[in-house]
Amino acid sequence: MAHLRFIDVQDRPTEFLDFTSLTLDEFQLLVPPFESAFQAHMAAWRLDGKPRTARQFSVYKNCPLRTPEDRLFFILTYLKTYALQVVQGRLFGMRQSKANQWIHVLLPALLAALRTLGDAPARSLTALAQRLGVSEVDAATVIDSLQEEPAPVIPTPVSPPEAPLLCGLARKKENPSLTAVYPPA
Repeated sequence: MAHLRFIDVQDRPTEFLDFTSLTLDEFQLLVPPFESAFQAHMAAWRLDGKPRTARQFSVYKNCPLRTPEDRLFFILTYLKTYALQVVQGRLFGMRQSKANQWIHVLLPALLAALRTLGDAPARSLTALAQRLGVSEVDAATVIDSLQEEPAPVIPTPVSPPEAPLLCGLARKKENPSLTAVYPPA
């Protein structure tokens, strides 16, 4: 089964940006701390989430994510598209269950790499204010200015929604009271 790899898109910067939301330069800055975090995780844990007790982690010949770039590309693509795991697995040449395992291993590695670089998301107002080098009041003002106004609610007449894929016969079977709306043929 053919699958998507970093090497396939590295020469197409626009397509790479579409897949990951990162430029190639930004991606290359993220690879070393990401791989360090991944290797540290794999030194203690197996891919299936159980503690590593015997041999150390090594990349097998048939591994769908052989290189650090492939692993980072996989998880960034997942985060950008949030595809179903079966789709993500198919894109990268693996079954859904294996894609699930890789996602659960690579997400913490990515977060650790982002923390190492100082680019992890701020999860509190205090952390955001500290990162921006401003007071919490100023950070709150920034957040308030970024929030959108709620869309106005426009009243619409209530009518049954159209369901072009559900034929009238199926509707009548499910709800016999609809025979007045959909008379028998």
